Amino acid sequence: MAKEHSPWDAKQKDVLQDVGRGWHRLSTFLTHVGRPTPHSDGVFVNHSVARGSTVLFPSISEMNADGEKAYQHQLVYGAMGNPVQHELEKVLTALEEGLHTQVVSSGLAACTVALLAFLGSGDHLLLPDSVYGPTRRFAMRFLTRFGVETSFYPPMAEEDQIRALIQPNTRVIFAESPGSHTFEVQDIPMLARVAQTHGARLLLDNTWGIGAFKPFDHGVDVSIQALTKYPSGHADVVIGAIIVSREDDWKRLRSAAIEMGECAGADDCWLTLRGLRTMAVRLEQQSRSALSLARWLKERPEVARVRHPALPDCPGHHFWKRDFIGASGLFGVELKPEFSASMMERMLDSFHLFGIGASWGSFESLVLPTTGGVTRTHPDGFEGPAFRVSVGLEDVQDLKEDFVHAFRKLME
Repeated sequence: MAKEHSPWDAKQKDVLQDVGRGWHRLSTFLTHVGRPTPHSDGVFVNHSVARGSTVLFPSISEMNADGEKAYQHQLVYGAMGNPVQHELEKVLTALEEGLHTQVVSSGLAACTVALLAFLGSGDHLLLPDSVYGPTRRFAMRFLTRFGVETSFYPPMAEEDQIRALIQPNTRVIFAESPGSHTFEVQDIPMLARVAQTHGARLLLDNTWGIGAFKPFDHGVDVSIQALTKYPSGHADVVIGAIIVSREDDWKRLRSAAIEMGECAGADDCWLTLRGLRTMAVRLEQQSRSALSLARWLKERPEVARVRHPALPDCPGHHFWKRDFIGASGLFGVELKPEFSASMMERMLDSFHLFGIGASWGSFESLVLPTTGGVTRTHPDGFEGPAFRVSVGLEDVQDLKEDFVHAFRKLME
């Protein structure tokens, strides 16, 4: 569906036009977009944090007009947005090249609010089998209670397979590209074509692809971001966002967020806005280190396969090469079948630099098991035990040496 244009002021439009979309110029864009406008009294470089619940109005009539303001990124009540949240939403709208953004309390909330905005009782949802685990559980444990049917499709399904799964009541096709833990890159333009033909919305979890994939250029209707990851970048914020490209979709999304009381605190929004200023330089190093580490791991005798979208043997690599302008620092590793899951666990426990924990995209490197922690309806293609790697800001040579140490434990 055609995207509509955001009502940006002239200065912000100039920034977007001059900087362009190139990955190598993302740092300039993020440095200058959404900044306070200088005036004769002077202004700080960064926006201030304004904490509050009650918003005062000069008259009853003006207060009663707040219904429309709630859809225009204006102050109404603390739970409906705050000044720094609105500034963060402007930056994200420009970054994703959408029309409006709704910031919410977490990445999972971004998934659930978006789904609830476009689904109702009696509707049908198509989810990729590679979807983020909590999104899968939300569909199976929550949406089913309210009469929404969910079908899972193989992430590498071709167009005829997707069309065969479409039902008359299919309202949403959900995509996550690359897939959570298994890193299949999906054919998003094809999914958009199918969705549009059947009057469904295409929702995309674009967290991995932030800055590297422009969802609305490829037919996506709703883009979802876990801002907890690269945008905040310091493992101290839980926050999410939903971006749309059409005004009618914005009305539905904003109404859903208001009715569910979904919002984000001013401090979390401020920290995320600050993190975005350095996201490009962090991503550049992390993506470069991750690809170097992935190529090195691919040559290790203990490793059966590395699932990194930039590597030719990763499922959907040709879609990544066609549609993306960069990669993040997250990828998967599959050990050879001769190693057991318990042996892999012993290996992961022995790292010195890699932490063990959920989430990713922060300054520190992390590992997390895939085997034993991921549910699939269709075969995932793994023969040996697998784990996920999130590369941080450490020197890549130090990370390789940490793997050498861990591989020794694998062999004990």
